[in-house]
Amino acid sequence: MSLRIKLTAITASLGLCLGLAACDQSGERVERLQDIGRGVVDQVTGGSGPRDTMRSVPVSARALAGKIVDATEVLPGSATPQKFIIGSIVAKPRQMPDPVSPDRSIASAPTMADYDAYVAGDEADAVIVIPSEEELQQLEEAESSGTTRAPLSVKSTYTGRRAITVNPNAPAPQRTRTLASREVLQDNQSVRPSAPSRGLTMPDDRVILEQPILSEDAPVVPLPSKTAARRLMMPQAAMSAQLTAESRMIETAQRYGLAANIQRSRSGQMVIEVGSRAMSPTRFDGEGKSVPPIAEEDGLECPDNPTPEQLQADPRLATVCVIRDLKNSGEFEYVEKDWVYTHQFVRRPKNEGPITASGITPNDPLWNLQWNFLGQDAVDGGSGFVDFWTSQASQGSDEVVVAVVDTGLEMSHPDISGSPNLAPGWDMVTDVDMANDGNSRDSDPNDPGDRCPEDFVEEDTYHGTHVAGTIGAGVTNNAAGVAGGAWNVKIVPVRALGKCGGRLSDINDAIRWAGGLIPEYDELGNEMWNDNPADIINLSIGIFRFCPASMQEAINEVVERGVVVVAAAGNDKVSTQYYAPGGCNNVISVAAGDARGVLAPYSNYGAEVDLIAPGGDLSRDDNGDGRPDGILSTKTAHNCVDPVTNESIADCFYAYEQGTSMAAPHVSAALALIKSKRPDLSGQSLSDVLLNSLTTRTEEQCSGLCVQYPGAEPIEGSDGLCRRPCGGGLLNMSNINLED
Repeated sequence: MSLRIKLTAITASLGLCLGLAACDQSGERVERLQDIGRGVVDQVTGGSGPRDTMRSVPVSARALAGKIVDATEVLPGSATPQKFIIGSIVAKPRQMPDPVSPDRSIASAPTMADYDAYVAGDEADAVIVIPSEEELQQLEEAESSGTTRAPLSVKSTYTGRRAITVNPNAPAPQRTRTLASREVLQDNQSVRPSAPSRGLTMPDDRVILEQPILSEDAPVVPLPSKTAARRLMMPQAAMSAQLTAESRMIETAQRYGLAANIQRSRSGQMVIEVGSRAMSPTRFDGEGKSVPPIAEEDGLECPDNPTPEQLQADPRLATVCVIRDLKNSGEFEYVEKDWVYTHQFVRRPKNEGPITASGITPNDPLWNLQWNFLGQDAVDGGSGFVDFWTSQASQGSDEVVVAVVDTGLEMSHPDISGSPNLAPGWDMVTDVDMANDGNSRDSDPNDPGDRCPEDFVEEDTYHGTHVAGTIGAGVTNNAAGVAGGAWNVKIVPVRALGKCGGRLSDINDAIRWAGGLIPEYDELGNEMWNDNPADIINLSIGIFRFCPASMQEAINEVVERGVVVVAAAGNDKVSTQYYAPGGCNNVISVAAGDARGVLAPYSNYGAEVDLIAPGGDLSRDDNGDGRPDGILSTKTAHNCVDPVTNESIADCFYAYEQGTSMAAPHVSAALALIKSKRPDLSGQSLSDVLLNSLTTRTEEQCSGLCVQYPGAEPIEGSDGLCRRPCGGGLLNMSNINLED
C-alpha cells in the first residue's frame, strides 16, 4: 500500500474514532482530537509542503545534528575494561527477612502497634561512620577540650540522613546480639518530634530511636492506592540482621585499620566504603586535581594474611580483601564490587580521522525524519506509533508514569522546559566528582554533562534527554523539533549516571525510588518519596557483566509490585546473557533494529532478548531521506545543520543517535500508550499485550557474518552466516488490539 493510500485510510479511520468518541465525550474533547488527527496527517504528508513547514519555525526549532558515518567506526562497550568504584562494596545479609509493603492505613497514619512491628525509616537508612585512627584522635581531642564540637567525618552525600560515628576500638559486640554494646561517639541528627514520643525497641530491648506518638483522633490522610501499596517498611527482624552484618563490617575495617562508612537501607541493601573512599568523595592526584575513584577490573586478588599497612597503602587491594573476608564469613547473601555502568549510545573511537558526510538536502520537516514512528507499510523497520495514535485516538495519559533512570534531563532544553509531561525527579548520583554538579544526591535531576574522554566520550552526551525525548518528555505537536512516542504521559527523571558512568549501588537505589519503594532525604532529614511511582522503568544503561545479585534484587522488588522494567540489550555484539541489566531476569530486553527491520550490527542478541525496536544505524540511509538512519530526538548537540538552508549551525537541540539505548524507550513509550488505554493492565498482563503483537523476523533478518560474531551459531547451508536470536519479533504498534 502506498503512503498516500495509507493516509487516506488513516483519515477515514480517525474520523470513525472521533465519531464514536462524540457519543461519550464532550464537544471540546472531540474538537481537540480532530485537531490532533489533522496534525498527524499533515505531519506525515508534509501538509502544505515540508519546506514551508520548516521555514515557518525559528532555526532553533529545526536545526539538527547527525551525519552518515563509516560503518566501521563503531566501538563496542566491551572494548573498554569493566570498571568499579574503588573502596565501595555492595552487600546484603544472609537470611534477611524481606521488607514489606504496608497497607494504606499504616502508610498514611502509623499507630503504636505499627512501630512495634516495623523499624523507623531514618534508623533503617542510617549511615555508620568508622573514623581512621588519626580522625578518631582529632575527634576525641576536640570533644575533651570542651570548647569545640568536632565535625562529623561523613560526606555531604548523606546530608539529612541519620549519621552515627562509632569508635572502632570499642570492644567487639557479642555475635549473638546486635550492636547495642558498641560505643557511640556522636550522632549528627537531632530529634525534632512534633508530638510526645516513645522509644522503639529492638528484640534485645535496646532503644534505638525516638518516634512520635500519634493521637488516636489524629486526622488520616489516605495515600493514593498505588503509592501506599509500593512503600517499603522494614521489620525489626530485618533491622537486627543488618546490625549483625554491620558488626562484621566494623570488625573487618578495624582489623585492617581502615576508615569506613556503612550505609543501611530499608530495602536490605548495604553499602560499605572503606579506606580513603569512606571519608572523601574523590581522591586527588599530586597536583590537587580531583579524579574519579574508578579502577579497571584486572583480576587483582587478595593475598593470604595481608597486613594493615598493605591495605592502607593500596585502596584497590583493600577493596578486594574486604570483599573476600565478608564473603568468607558466610553471613552475606551477596558481596560485590560497586560496578560502573554506562549509557548505551554506540561509541566511536577518537583520533580515527574525519567522518565524511553525504550531501544532504532534506525536503521534509523533522517529523518526516522520524522514520522510527511510522508504520511498517511505510518503512519496514518502523514501529507503527502513528497507526496507534490514530486508530486508538490516544497519544497517552498523564495517569501513566514512566521513570527514566539515566543521566538526568536537560531542564533548560526548549522542548522540555515547562513541559506538562514532567514530574519531579531525583538526582541519585552519590559521588561528587561523578555528579559533576558540585553536590551529591538531591532533588535536582538536571543533567550538567558527562564528558569523559578516557571512555571516548568527547562531548557531553545528554543521553537521558535523548532517551526521554523518544518516550515523550518534550512537547509534541508544537511546531518545533521532534515528536515523542507517548505525547501525554508523565515522565519522572531519575539521575543515576554522571561523568564517566554510574555506580551499581546508585542505580539500585534509583530503581527502588522510581518504583516508589524507598525514600530519599532532603537536607533536613525529611523523607522524600516519589509521589508518582512508575508503571514503567526505562533502563538504557549497561555493563558487560552477568547481572549482579543486588541489581536483580532491586528489579525483582519493583516487578513484584506491578512495574514493568524495560532494559537495553547492550551494544557489544554478544549474547545478552553477559550483559546487565539487559540480561537480568524480569526485564523486557530490547535489541536494536535499523530502518529495514534488520537487527543492527552492534546490537546484542540471544535467548534473553524479548524483541527488537528501532535503534538506528548511522551508517545507512535505507529510507532514502538523505539523512542517516539514526533515531532523531531531543538533546543539545554541536556541529549542526539548518535543514532548510543546509547552512552549518554551531549548536542545536536535536540529534541523531544509535544504540539499544534508543530502542528501549520505544518499548517504554509503547507500554505507556497501551496502559493509557487500558489502565487495568500492569506487570505481566501489560507486557503480554505488547509482546503478542510483534512482527516476526526471519532468521536472515537476525543474522550476521560468523567472523563478526564469534561464538554465534552458524546457519546451516548459509554462506558464513550465524544466528543472532532477536526475540519474538519487531515492535509494531499497528498490531495492537485493545478491544478484548
